[in-house]
Amino acid sequence: MRVISGTCKGRKLQAVPGMSTRPTTDKVKEAIFNIIGPYFSGGIGLDLFAGSGGLGIEALSRGLDRVIFVDHDRKAVQTVRKNVAACGLEKQAEIYCNDAERALKAVAKRGLRFSVIFLDPPYKENEWPALLSALAGCRLLEPGGVVVAEHSAKARLPETADGLVQWKQETYGITGVTIYRWKGDETDGEHCRLSREF
Repeated sequence: MRVISGTCKGRKLQAVPGMSTRPTTDKVKEAIFNIIGPYFSGGIGLDLFAGSGGLGIEALSRGLDRVIFVDHDRKAVQTVRKNVAACGLEKQAEIYCNDAERALKAVAKRGLRFSVIFLDPPYKENEWPALLSALAGCRLLEPGGVVVAEHSAKARLPETADGLVQWKQETYGITGVTIYRWKGDETDGEHCRLSREF
């Protein structure tokens, strides 16, 4: 794995030890950023199931001001720290070992609004609607912000989810990518609505 473009172009990234995570391939990563970027003029990102941190690091390299990385796996968190340090991005990164539900509540309490949120969870197809609804309920995206969901090519994600509207859907081999735009209102994110666990 490597950083494909931007200020950290060519930097090699470590994968998480073991088989608990599956890193986004360079081909898929490049395709994602060609759709949502390819470059950014500032903004904040959230890499919610960070794994090795490849997507969030790529976003920083391409111009985001800051990215919050979250993963519940300690090995993944350690790998993100190493990769962020290897790219000299420590001052632009916040890295937490936490589960997704607690992380969503925590960032909502801070009143943060994100330009892009990356989702690459180890979820089955029937769990996606609950995750997307929970995320939308926290009102975490700025106007026009996007959610990038990476999933099995066989999965069919919902077209809408409480203010999130499906914008693009592409397939790359066994990997599917679905991108949502935020069309919801400007309700205060401190009132994070997690209707149920996901």
